[in-house]
Amino acid sequence: MFKESMAYFMRLLTGFTSSHLVMVGLLLGFAIAHSGLAALRPWGEKLIGARVYRIGFALVSLPLAVVLIIYFFNHRYDGVQLWQVQGIPGIQPLVWGLSAISFLFLYPATFNLLEIAAVQKPQVHLYETGIIRITRHPQMVGQVIWCVAHTLWIGTSFTLLSSIGLVLHHLFAVWHGDRRLLARYGEAFEVVKARTSVIPFLAVLQGRQALKWEEFLRPAYVGVMGFIGLLWWAHPLLMKGTAAIKW
Repeated sequence: MFKESMAYFMRLLTGFTSSHLVMVGLLLGFAIAHSGLAALRPWGEKLIGARVYRIGFALVSLPLAVVLIIYFFNHRYDGVQLWQVQGIPGIQPLVWGLSAISFLFLYPATFNLLEIAAVQKPQVHLYETGIIRITRHPQMVGQVIWCVAHTLWIGTSFTLLSSIGLVLHHLFAVWHGDRRLLARYGEAFEVVKARTSVIPFLAVLQGRQALKWEEFLRPAYVGVMGFIGLLWWAHPLLMKGTAAIKW
């Protein structure tokens, strides 16, 4: 058993390719830029204004995210094939279902899309409604679900490494985000923190929070569902498009 475990471990190490290292570098670069600019937001908004800073934030973050996505798609089968479950009945619907759920967390309708696009003045909000009642950090939860689904489906060392990097970044963002909200709102954030949870539904199960389903009846959620449907339809085209970029 020990020899088999060591052989598997050595096969895993020797299966690492240069693309694994490149992905680690891309993930670190994105994390530093994204979290660093988020930390500098109060200073930057005072210097150049909220709208200009949001636009600058997007001009840095979005290209890095696009590069990450393209590189991930093009190298997702690199390295060692750790498991192969694509032929098992029910796996594909499970992966698609988890992916759809992940986007409901990744792009919650709690956020004002006009502020995200800097059409309206971007602001830092202290939310305690909608999906925030389920988890205080929905984007982290969505990323974890997305990573679980895609790592399960693809099953390679490259995908596993990428998923670990993404999850670690989002776990850091949980601490970093709470720290920034505490610095901005002080005791008001402590009250919200006491009534919400990072782990989904934990605050509800503990009686610290109550779900109000009417808060989810918002037009923005229709937009999110439409985006999920569009992504499902365009997924094969997305694969072909990224494959044409030889990165």
